[in-house]
Amino acid sequence: MTRIWTDKTGFAENDPYVIETEERKAGEGEVAVLDLATFLTHVVESNESDLAVVLKPADDVRALEPYIDRIALVAVTFPAFNDGRGFSQAALLRQRLGFTGDLRAVGDVLLDQIPHMLRTGFSSLAITNPVAIARLEAGKMPGIAQHYQPSVKPEAGGAGYSWRRRG
Repeated sequence: MTRIWTDKTGFAENDPYVIETEERKAGEGEVAVLDLATFLTHVVESNESDLAVVLKPADDVRALEPYIDRIALVAVTFPAFNDGRGFSQAALLRQRLGFTGDLRAVGDVLLDQIPHMLRTGFSSLAITNPVAIARLEAGKMPGIAQHYQPSVKPEAGGAGYSWRRRG
């Protein structure tokens, strides 16, 4: 079972987004989350806004740049815990492309990765790991004591080591 957690409200009960597959299509009241190739074909043929796209680790986020203002959700896949390309995609979307919509991590989302995901700009997480779900339900978010890289989000405790890399 997948649960959607957001950085603003905690667990969401009614999430309208469906990552479409051969077996599962978006129904009434749901929003289709399209793979990049399908999205690029669809966005050219329509004038819709509030679109949703899912990126695989090898997808180039720069392909979304002309349509960034029409996208409500970008889902970034984490197929394995040791594949960190999604962190780079998130940082590029937020910092270089100026994406302000919902940025969602999907796939193998583990509890230890959540603070890093939030620092790189993710605003929601699709979590299937039962331990991560239980810890978040109990309000036990792991933290990171020291930061050596800049964050997409402002630091809560003021400037730290991350100021050295800005500029």
